[in-house]
Amino acid sequence: MINKSLGQTVRELRDKADLSLRELAGKVGVSAPFLSDVELGRRYPSDDVLRKIADELKTSFEGLKALDTRAAYADIKRLMLADPQAGFAFRTAAEKIRKGDLLVHDFLKNIQKHPKTK
Repeated sequence: MINKSLGQTVRELRDKADLSLRELAGKVGVSAPFLSDVELGRRYPSDDVLRKIADELKTSFEGLKALDTRAAYADIKRLMLADPQAGFAFRTAAEKIRKGDLLVHDFLKNIQKHPKTK
């Protein structure tokens, strides 16, 4: 299960490699502010830049790419727009998680144990 974001992972790997933000940015050919935004989750690098980051941090491109959640967000948004009940379900779950009334782990367990019925 994914426990960290792409940005958090890049930051931890950069720290482990003892590289400053500016050093890594220079090695991969991006600005330090851009890399900072990646680490803070405000922006996502292109596949080419992500591959360079992975190479510099001696980790797999595929492992980092798996942490890019943009496609999942787009899928959820499309589903919510197409089905008002799905939108209500997601909003309700999000509110319960935010309030601490529902743990993400329990939410995942619950939706995984109820297969689609025909």
